[in-house]
Amino acid sequence: MTNISTRTRARRTAGGKRDTDRRGRRRGLLARSAYGVYVALLALLFLLLVVRLAGLDAGTLLAVPVILFPYAAVLSVLTLATPLAVPSLRSRWPLLVAGLLTTAYVVLLVPRFVPHKEPHIPPVAPELRVATLNTHVGQGDAHALVELVKSERIDVLAVQELPSAGITALAEAGLGKVLPHQELHPENDSSLYSRLPLTHGGPLKAATAWPQTAAQVRVGGRTVQLVAVHTYYPLGDADRWTRDMTALTTVARDSGPDTVFLGDFNASTDHAPMRDLLASGGLKDTHAELGKGWPRTWPANKSLLPPLLHLDHVLHGSGLAGISVAERTVPGTDHRAVIARLALLP
Repeated sequence: MTNISTRTRARRTAGGKRDTDRRGRRRGLLARSAYGVYVALLALLFLLLVVRLAGLDAGTLLAVPVILFPYAAVLSVLTLATPLAVPSLRSRWPLLVAGLLTTAYVVLLVPRFVPHKEPHIPPVAPELRVATLNTHVGQGDAHALVELVKSERIDVLAVQELPSAGITALAEAGLGKVLPHQELHPENDSSLYSRLPLTHGGPLKAATAWPQTAAQVRVGGRTVQLVAVHTYYPLGDADRWTRDMTALTTVARDSGPDTVFLGDFNASTDHAPMRDLLASGGLKDTHAELGKGWPRTWPANKSLLPPLLHLDHVLHGSGLAGISVAERTVPGTDHRAVIARLALLP
């Protein structure tokens, strides 16, 4: 009986040791897997940072991940914080890399949340209220858009993806009574409505996939050049999209300080072609100028998915300054409208 009990205890001890060994091996495997995933994530963040800094997205499908740069910045902060909670990830070199990546991302991202130091805007400075909306092939609610124009006292409205049927719907909703001056080009995919008289209107002389509609308005005795923008999209043809942005850059370079480009650029301020347009054309993105550096305008009107990306912009030359900028949802379209108040500087 004693021998049986001894053998039973021995078997139990051996079985317990095997269980402990299996649990140890399982924990070791999980730790190594977690470490591998962590290092792979750092590598992806590093590659995206290189693409962003070197402008490698121009003309390539790398433009698609670059638009997620703000989310990657948040992820970089998490990679720095995660090892504090997971001991198995505490290793000198990965932590050093995570720290450097986080620093680089923060340095690139934070300035867009800091309002630019602008020249003094006199209280009597003339103002121009502009708005832009991609109507999703005319599916945007016409009555809601007219009410938005009225409530925001819009002077100039740029619309994209507005076919003839959409123009008719807006006319029936009464937009012509509010914005009677119009430069409509449904065949070219962008149009302009204005409370102020439009002059020198027509398709922009630029080699873009779809002709951009342009016109001029007089504000406070000065002429402001307007361009309703709708570029090609990177996922469809990254090279075509880059050529569109390059063509707009050429136009902006020669347009002077009293210029407004507004519309659906299919680009964020992290894309190299957009940065070239801003720098070479002497333009400012109104959101970044006012410290609202992470707006999201697409996709809109999705029940389970909030807007994620900043595709729609109001850019202006040095003769103007942003007073305010906001986004508004119009039922029926997959983009949010962008509304900006601009002052003409002395």
